[in-house]
Amino acid sequence: MKFGVDRLLASPELLEQLRGRRVALIAHPASVTEDLTHSLDALIAADVNVTAAFGPQHGLKGDKQDNMVETEDEVDAEYGIPVFSLYGEVRRPTGQMMSTADVFLYDLQDLGCRIYTFVTTLLYLLEEAEKLGKEVWVLDRPNPAGRPVEGTLLVPGHESFVGAAPMPMRHGLTMGEMGHWFVDHFGLDVAYKVVAMEGWEPNSGGNAVASGYGWPTDRIWVNPSPNAASLNMARCYAGTVMIEGATVSEGRGTTRPLEVLFGAPDIDAKAVAKEMLSLAPDWCAGVTMRDCWFEPTFHKHAGKLCNAIMLHAEGPGYDHDAFKPWRMQALAFKAIRRLYPDYELWRGTDFKYEYTNDVLAIDVINGGPSLREWVDDLGAGPDNLDALASADEAAWGQAVKEHLLY
Repeated sequence: MKFGVDRLLASPELLEQLRGRRVALIAHPASVTEDLTHSLDALIAADVNVTAAFGPQHGLKGDKQDNMVETEDEVDAEYGIPVFSLYGEVRRPTGQMMSTADVFLYDLQDLGCRIYTFVTTLLYLLEEAEKLGKEVWVLDRPNPAGRPVEGTLLVPGHESFVGAAPMPMRHGLTMGEMGHWFVDHFGLDVAYKVVAMEGWEPNSGGNAVASGYGWPTDRIWVNPSPNAASLNMARCYAGTVMIEGATVSEGRGTTRPLEVLFGAPDIDAKAVAKEMLSLAPDWCAGVTMRDCWFEPTFHKHAGKLCNAIMLHAEGPGYDHDAFKPWRMQALAFKAIRRLYPDYELWRGTDFKYEYTNDVLAIDVINGGPSLREWVDDLGAGPDNLDALASADEAAWGQAVKEHLLY
């Protein structure tokens, strides 16, 4: 199969549309061609007039390890072009940044999750392009989490850099499709083009193994951000990212971050898993849970031995349609709350998640308080959360169905 950048480079017609125009590239380490050439190098080698590059969160080089670590603007040492940071002094490209090009090529590998900030970066780029009459092309890439949709919709008024619009946590779209929805939802009058993939089959039925259920098995995984180290992480992320709003560890400071339901020195992992299976066995389906131990070298509980539950959304035990990472993570929180009613589970408002003020990080992450309130209400069961999420998931499916390209 061919990703958007590969199709662009192989198409004389598409390349001709860029001739005589100034082109900017929005990229990160996973912005590579089929032979793992970085898109910046490949475009310049194809005589595209690249006059600027932009790096999202974690930087063009992907060298910034943690969240909320900003990147400075710089000049590319090889090509002498400006490299602007969209996670530094600004999150939106400024007028001066936008003045450096006529066409903006967005070539970011996403994880299929609302909170992954590359989604919001696309929206901000489209909005600024509309103001200045610029053109935006998305060089489309797979959604490695595939088509399943999961989670409650972001509540209006809870928008942030990790929540651009009323979408669920696991959105099921490619970035090319998401751009079409943004244009429609926000009524943007912007020149927008998707260089679509060729041969991506996220719903390939009997051929699902060959398509990787979203990520094609014949393509090499390159980390789009430092802690997105595997396809397993990408599949789990729509659930495990919520741990960033909790006091338990998501595995940062280990070699397998964001692939665990939690890690803590004072929680019995086996007991939590047993409670989860007792409460909602269907929410634990399609994935293998394994209790394990780790000692983070940095971040939460650094230097302390933590008991944890590792998720294996891979191998013979993986069922793509049955796996519900958002519900499963919510259930892990619920089990901890039931077993340890007084446990200080949520990070407080003194932790300014993505620079928000006076809002709990877990509420920023979920785009509203409903998940936290459900966890903390000992009288609320799985059916209560499922009713909220199922209605929102159905509404999202209706809202985006006309924008699906594959």
